[in-house]
Amino acid sequence: MNISLSKRTWKRHLLLMGSSFAMMYPVFWWIGASLKTNSEMGSPSLFPGAPQWRNFIDGWTAIPNYSFTHFYISTFELVFGVVLVSLVSCSLVAFGFARLDFPLKKIWFGLVLVTLMLPSQVTLVPQYVMFNAFGWVNTYLPFWAPSALGVGVGGSFFIFLLVQFIRGIPRELDESAKIDGCTYFGIYWRIVLPLTKPALVTVGIYAFLWNWDDFFGHLIYINSVDKYTIQLALRLFMDTQSAMEWGQMLAMSLLSIVPAVIIFLLAQRHFVEGIATTGIKG
Repeated sequence: MNISLSKRTWKRHLLLMGSSFAMMYPVFWWIGASLKTNSEMGSPSLFPGAPQWRNFIDGWTAIPNYSFTHFYISTFELVFGVVLVSLVSCSLVAFGFARLDFPLKKIWFGLVLVTLMLPSQVTLVPQYVMFNAFGWVNTYLPFWAPSALGVGVGGSFFIFLLVQFIRGIPRELDESAKIDGCTYFGIYWRIVLPLTKPALVTVGIYAFLWNWDDFFGHLIYINSVDKYTIQLALRLFMDTQSAMEWGQMLAMSLLSIVPAVIIFLLAQRHFVEGIATTGIKG
């Protein structure tokens, strides 16, 4: 019995290892290709015989008049602004839906959830016309302003996630705070907000990742190279060089995912806790 179980376990492990390698193969190819020259790109070997580490150095300054340091700073400026205002606005709205009583509360919350099913393509043209009339095109305001109002990328989902988490916090804490003279904002700031840390970390990670990878949104609203994010800067490799340096572009694209991976790994415990505990209590 033990032998059969052992064989079954080994077969399962081998199957999982094979599946994992198949899923990770594009990443391995990506890493290997970032170390190749143009002539080696068609080679069947996964990694080159002589790794071209200079692809990372030369690619960093491949864009005329700019280095990727500038594009990283621009991207962090855009993304951290979105994350900050998203955390503030979505947590405030979620606290109102979860803890306050006001007319048509269920209807308003239903409307928030309906926007989850609204494709972004439907609102793209009217939003662009409105932001262009405001003079916000080629600035980061088209990303910051909607997030500050809870309607940015993922705003409805963030509100729903936080509402479900706050509903799991005992209301007795609110009552005790009221007895001590705490206002509604004081309850939000002193009681609810510290206890929703796992959910806030989850919202922050999602907001960071979705806006870090938002190539299409950045392409629509940002026009000047001076304000380009990393995603748009990678596109310049095709526009600024007569001979496409694939190794340099792949090296820079590989580096572009490093901040997102680091942030996810550092906050993974809170992320998993926020997902696992959201919606346990109605």
